[in-house]
Amino acid sequence: MRGILASSIGVTCAAALALPLAPPATAANARPAPTAEAATRAAVTAGTDVPGSTQSLPLRLLTRERTSGAAVLGLTPRTVRNFSLLGVVWDDPAAGLHGRVQVRTRSAGTGTWSGWQDVETHNADHAADPGTAEDTSGRVHGATAPLWVGPSDAVEIRVRGESSPESGAGPGAGAAGARSGAGDGTPLPSGLRLELVDPGAAAPPPGGAVDEPRTGALSAEATAASAANAGLAPLGAAEIPPLTREQTRREFLARSGTDPADPADPADPAEQQRAKPYIGPRPAIVTRRGWGANESLREKRFVYTGKVKAAFVHHTATGNNYTCAQAPSVIRGIYRYHVRSMGWRDIGYNFLVDKCGRIYEGRAGGVAKPVMGAHTLGFNSNSTGIAVIGSYGSRKPSSSAVKGIARLTAWKLGLHGMNPKGKTYLKSGGGNLYRKGKKVRLNVISGHRDGFNTACPGGKLYKKLGSARSTAARYQGR
Repeated sequence: MRGILASSIGVTCAAALALPLAPPATAANARPAPTAEAATRAAVTAGTDVPGSTQSLPLRLLTRERTSGAAVLGLTPRTVRNFSLLGVVWDDPAAGLHGRVQVRTRSAGTGTWSGWQDVETHNADHAADPGTAEDTSGRVHGATAPLWVGPSDAVEIRVRGESSPESGAGPGAGAAGARSGAGDGTPLPSGLRLELVDPGAAAPPPGGAVDEPRTGALSAEATAASAANAGLAPLGAAEIPPLTREQTRREFLARSGTDPADPADPADPAEQQRAKPYIGPRPAIVTRRGWGANESLREKRFVYTGKVKAAFVHHTATGNNYTCAQAPSVIRGIYRYHVRSMGWRDIGYNFLVDKCGRIYEGRAGGVAKPVMGAHTLGFNSNSTGIAVIGSYGSRKPSSSAVKGIARLTAWKLGLHGMNPKGKTYLKSGGGNLYRKGKKVRLNVISGHRDGFNTACPGGKLYKKLGSARSTAARYQGR
């Protein structure tokens, strides 16, 4: 998600702070994950409407840079209530954090401190379109990307602004020195706060398949979210089951009012296409009920767009230190961060895919419906947003994750007659690449960076989109 901006160049090359550091820490070793299928199925059968919590800690002045005198904000090491995901927010969503955010955390299980980790600061490109009700609600804050750190009970953070060329670090100081200070021209945004998110812990129910309805009463909000998938799965189901290609075709024709038993006129190409639509088999999709969404957090109403003409692929930039069994917890954390910390109406992505290729429902409103997301600033209309959980600037995505993108897009785009290998036109809602109202020709499966000047979905994932397009088209029978 790092914006490709001149102001961000120094961030990646910044030197360590002139602050006393704790002794070198050894990151806690992650436990080996069970097999992908077993781990994820166990995780998605967890209890629902898990409360969770958010701790919001204002950042304080720690010190000032020796050369520039610029402020360094943060928090000294402190014990806190348990959390698993964190991020930094500030008051003005239009203000950018041009600088470096570093954190280290203490494992709740082992008591071991991690090393310093960078938090992705360029996150404004994931947002509702300018001028929409979600954008102008008055609740939206500026924010970094969230970072998954796993169950933790202590934290330390430091935030420093980016150097300007006039900040006093000349050529003799070296590249790192020239880019490490705040500089007089790049103040940090006001109201900086560290958000510590506990996604909530859940215990597996006594048993039952994940596509069966759960026992226990549903809240009104949970009932509405589940009912949005009526016809695809029973009310309260934790998973929408997969279909074969023929079953998907019949379901598609039934939903469009066409009798699958009626023979098509061989002389009419349009009728032949209606009878044999290009649509991939519907994949298994973990519902919001399945990953344990607290439906009381989000705005109650659902918002829809028109025809889904394109799919934008993202990475969450939350890091790769999660197991398949933890994916539902990561999603609950992102959801709470998007809503409670950033002020959005719901999680921004329409779908999420974990490293094991498992697909999850994102923003509420129905997986087969054109739900309006908040994922690609300027291009949320007539599109869907798919986020692969993890960071893929320097690490390759798993083949399972890429296959998950292909399976999902073959079905979702097929519902709207779109060719995954084709091109389409979308009208920009405004951004840093295209002015508002401009019609832009894009790949039907695009990366976030195709609609906004950003590095998202990471260079390594972006390079795999060609493979995802070809595979999705093959799934559609093209």
